[in-house]
Amino acid sequence: MIFLSKLNEDWIVDRFRREWYEFNGHNSTKRISKAEIIWLIAPWMWKKIPTRYLTSKKIICTIHHIDENKFDDQEKDNFYQRDNFVDEYHTISLKTFNQLKKLTNKNINVIPFWVNQNIWFEIENKQKLFQEFNLQKDKFYIGSFQRDTEGNDLSSPKLSKGPDKFLDVVEYYKKQNEEVEVILTGKRRQYVMRGLEEKGISYRYFEMSNFETINKLYNCLDLYVVSSRVEGGPQSILECSVTRTPIISTDVGIASEILSPSSIYSYQEIGKANPDIEHAYKNVQQYLLPKGIKNFDKMFKYNEN
Repeated sequence: MIFLSKLNEDWIVDRFRREWYEFNGHNSTKRISKAEIIWLIAPWMWKKIPTRYLTSKKIICTIHHIDENKFDDQEKDNFYQRDNFVDEYHTISLKTFNQLKKLTNKNINVIPFWVNQNIWFEIENKQKLFQEFNLQKDKFYIGSFQRDTEGNDLSSPKLSKGPDKFLDVVEYYKKQNEEVEVILTGKRRQYVMRGLEEKGISYRYFEMSNFETINKLYNCLDLYVVSSRVEGGPQSILECSVTRTPIISTDVGIASEILSPSSIYSYQEIGKANPDIEHAYKNVQQYLLPKGIKNFDKMFKYNEN
């Protein structure tokens, strides 16, 4: 039986945990005492697991990403403290795998997370969506659904997410098309909103949107932009792929494993990026439910032998 560590931070890991138990409840338990395997899907919460369980059960630890600019002595010390208890690691992308293998000799499983096609899907009636959100057909809508700032500091950009570079990308498209408008969702978007205002670029902000609304907004976009410097996924790559939303991304996380080379850009050559919807849609199929969860069977079967 498998137990997944709790988070309760209203973050994507909480959703993964809920979906895991929904689709894989037959060999999972929410009672840690009954588990043979503990999956630290939220690795920063490891100290909340009683030591008696860390030492008596199989421990699989997910490392979502490693930001080398923040991986200071304190972070390294925490990593190696936790590594003493870890039997195996899980990571989402080959990029993080290559970083992780320099830090540990433990087995590392590379398996992207799944995407729930019951939540994220293409909506064919775009006209109805445009009416619902009062959008205009002659606009070019660019989307970004994430957060921009560090913690409660609403002025300092979260540089790993590249909000400063997102502004550069939008400005580039604005020069190509005066009708550009940005659609934002997510908490703490103050940095980008302030930057857009300074550049005279209009935007719409849907702060506390539920999944249904975000899925609809994906379906309204002409382009979604991932501008990150460091990522584990991001999950938006899978969500755009399954909703057939045009997307370009920096070469982070799983981008090169899902998107076509033409859809991946460098900060110096934004203009060369060209979304390839069909390539992304084809590649995302292996991560849809229930197959996306079954991809993890090999990781847990390895531990059962």
